[in-house]
Amino acid sequence: MEGKAHVYKKDHINTDEIIPARYLNSDQESELAMHAMEDLDVDFIKKVKAGDFIVSGADFGCGSSREHAVWALRGAGIRAVIANSFARIFYRNCINNGFLAIECQDAVGKVKNDDLLKIDLTDGKIVNLTRQQTYQFQPLPGFAREIIEAGGLMEKIKKELK
Repeated sequence: MEGKAHVYKKDHINTDEIIPARYLNSDQESELAMHAMEDLDVDFIKKVKAGDFIVSGADFGCGSSREHAVWALRGAGIRAVIANSFARIFYRNCINNGFLAIECQDAVGKVKNDDLLKIDLTDGKIVNLTRQQTYQFQPLPGFAREIIEAGGLMEKIKKELK
């Protein structure tokens, strides 16, 4: 998968910054997407294209446990978040919703806004096509890849029950 990087060098981007609580009255990804990241970057939704990536610092997704944060990013077209680390509940919400969260300390700090990235989940590599650099990450465990490939935990369970 390939996409453009949207870099936020801030650590501890919390779920209220990903999708402010004032918009939690909806569970529609398209509605949530219109407000994704708006308190950090008012132009985020204008810049992002389907398949793009967010690159960020440590503890991405900390704060309140809300699936809305994942839904807002996915609804905006974000394909994956690449960060130094993730808040545990956000990370699990990503997997359960079939959304990629990749821990890669090597990429953060080297990737710049608008760099074109290619992610290889099998080999655990991010190739920065703009800068001709490669960053390694620990590939996702098999169970997590199965859930993501199925489109989320509920979809995986439905398929297994058939």
